[in-house]
Amino acid sequence: MKKLLILFLLLPVLSFSQAYHMSVDEILKTELRNTDWSKTESSKFKKTLKKVFKYSTFYGAVSGGNSISDVDVYSVTDGLQTNTVKTPFDYSIALGVRKIARFGYENRTNVFFDGTEKTYGDAATIGKINGFEYLFEADWTRQQGTSFFNQDHFLRYVANRWIAKVEYVQDGVADIQYFEASERYRQKVGDKLSFNIGAVQRISEPYGYNPLESWLLSDGNLHYTQLAIQEGYSVDFDGFGGVTYFDPNGDVVAENTQVWEAVVIPEVLSDYTIKERSALPSQWNYSFVLGFDFYHYTKDFWLHSWGNVMPVHIKTNSEYSYHNFNNGQWIDYSGGLILGYKATKSLGVFLEGKYNKYWNRQWHNFSVGINYIIL
Repeated sequence: MKKLLILFLLLPVLSFSQAYHMSVDEILKTELRNTDWSKTESSKFKKTLKKVFKYSTFYGAVSGGNSISDVDVYSVTDGLQTNTVKTPFDYSIALGVRKIARFGYENRTNVFFDGTEKTYGDAATIGKINGFEYLFEADWTRQQGTSFFNQDHFLRYVANRWIAKVEYVQDGVADIQYFEASERYRQKVGDKLSFNIGAVQRISEPYGYNPLESWLLSDGNLHYTQLAIQEGYSVDFDGFGGVTYFDPNGDVVAENTQVWEAVVIPEVLSDYTIKERSALPSQWNYSFVLGFDFYHYTKDFWLHSWGNVMPVHIKTNSEYSYHNFNNGQWIDYSGGLILGYKATKSLGVFLEGKYNKYWNRQWHNFSVGINYIIL
């Protein structure tokens, strides 16, 4: 009787439980059938995309102006002759997108961003805020008749304890081009100073390799005419002391040795060096890195500095590793300094600059000045 009584008491509970589970199951099936998964995924993608590009700036600008003045070159070989050397106008075409928080000292007077600004703080290892920042910029420039292509792209994520960054740099003026990735542990010392330590991986052309070294003679001179002949140039002696030089297309490029050595040979050597370097595979570099960042800002005084040093590099088995050209280890480093001081309401001084030394390349920018406002 006791068992029957317990069974009768449990029957309503079991029935309700079964009905409840069936009800929940039906609700879930109905919701799954009615959910538009394409819209859900699209909504998530739009939110993510909006978060990535929020506060970013897309920009494009063209600027230009006259270059150096035309130069008149006079000749009296066949009577007085005048040849005017004209230099085309200078220009700059900049395209880019950036999402980088402004430091307190950065100038906000410009209404538009046109890519010509010297934002030294972009080179710092750590930005003003933690989180994800990026820069993608390309610049086509012509200065005094010479064209350059510059680009700087990076993705950076800064956390309280670690830093990750990938960057691609091409500086046409400095003749430097490389890809760099770094992963670092970050140790903060107060709110203004932090140190970091980690690893860097770089991909570049085989810097240090000199294609002309195999053409050097025992006395240090270069067998340049033989090199030119190998590259398709030819020499014709007329038997009376005269000589004519032809390019690979058969066109006359020089009718005497002076023009051949002063004008043609430098171009031959430059073209040969570029061709030989371009034919070689890119080189991987693995390095140990130490760095620091310091940022202090008030309205009257600010100091922002950073530095990175790579004192140890892993030697690879590549024939064109920089270890082989440098005969062992070397030190690469980079750094920057931005200093401003308003001594009075009228007087202020500033110093800004950055310096880089990678392999056998150095490139830098700086500006220093004083402002005085008459009140």
